[in-house]
Amino acid sequence: MSNCIIRKILVPLSGILVCLSAGTFANPYFVNPGDTLRVDVWSEDLLSRDVLVRPDGFISLPMIGEIDTSGSTPPEVSDAVAQALGKFMKDTPQVVVSLQAVEGNKIYVMGKVLRPGEYNITSETDIIQALALAGGLNTFAAENDILILRREADGTQTAIPFEYATVKDGEELHTNIVLRSRDIVVVP
Repeated sequence: MSNCIIRKILVPLSGILVCLSAGTFANPYFVNPGDTLRVDVWSEDLLSRDVLVRPDGFISLPMIGEIDTSGSTPPEVSDAVAQALGKFMKDTPQVVVSLQAVEGNKIYVMGKVLRPGEYNITSETDIIQALALAGGLNTFAAENDILILRREADGTQTAIPFEYATVKDGEELHTNIVLRSRDIVVVP
């Protein structure tokens, strides 16, 4: 389990108390190129700073040099920085990495929508929400031929079909998937 705090919530449900874990619902945030991270090293003001995640996924820090943040959550980056600094210090330092600006978490909507473009997203965003951000489909859009282009970690690209008409009618709601950073929604 990751370094998250789990709170238990009791929810009355038809006279039955259900115990839910707060961590059950949220997906972890993975650091993206373009994000700004705040690195705080306890009692080491000279090592604490804001850093920009480069396009290759690395950040640069004094003493330790390069840290790869690709596919990592902020707590995982904290651990990597602490381990790297621990090689130069008597004790492994306490390090906290937090997000200062979420500029790298972007999706793209193109084609026959009112406002095609790049959109920063700060929460989970599904396809319908992305189309709403782009102003909705225009009159000539082929609403049942929408594609989501997704690049996987290994570099392969997949195309996920989406039929807007069935979802807007309240059917096939499971196809309204949550988008990932750098997904491209294509509306022909």
